[in-house]
Amino acid sequence: MTTADMWFDPRCPWAWNASRWLLEVERVRPVTVRFHVMSLFVLNDGRDGIEEWYREWLKPGMGPVRVAVAAEQKYGPEVLRDLYTALGNRIHHERAPIGRELYVAALTELGLAPELADAADSTEYDAALLASHHAGLEPVGEDLGTPTIHVTVDGRRTAFFGPVVAPAPRGEDAGRLWDGVLLVAGTDGFFELKRARTRPPIER
Repeated sequence: MTTADMWFDPRCPWAWNASRWLLEVERVRPVTVRFHVMSLFVLNDGRDGIEEWYREWLKPGMGPVRVAVAAEQKYGPEVLRDLYTALGNRIHHERAPIGRELYVAALTELGLAPELADAADSTEYDAALLASHHAGLEPVGEDLGTPTIHVTVDGRRTAFFGPVVAPAPRGEDAGRLWDGVLLVAGTDGFFELKRARTRPPIER
């Protein structure tokens, strides 16, 4: 069995696609996926050269990640799989505004304590968030972001940024992409394969 650990920010559409792809991979390959939280706000805090539209987009970003970490602390890391889905469906498909109503709805859907929504405006869980963030990004480079995936095969661990894909492949197409990603990521000295993006991450 192969373990894939993915670090996500609930608001990142590219991470959302990668997470949906990984869940498809579980269906067609002997892979177990585990989810962890990182923060695009933390990643870009104090960074020069950020475009103004992106800086504005980042502003409400701590709320969803804090709620996710608060739930993880209360219920264990396994809760992140379903909570990410509940948050992501609202953010990326329903286009729900980022805020307390969204958090409460996602938590309530899963039978989780709705008062965890209070974490969005608290620093109580920030130390745990930072620990998770750095655990995910340090092996791949703090200048990258999400999707970040760590893969363990037969006790050997490799980490990489990506894949950046739209839409998320399904079925055996997901499995073939997994095979290719695993091959290049496991090649010593391989760093990058890239082409220009020609479509948005989530079709409106």
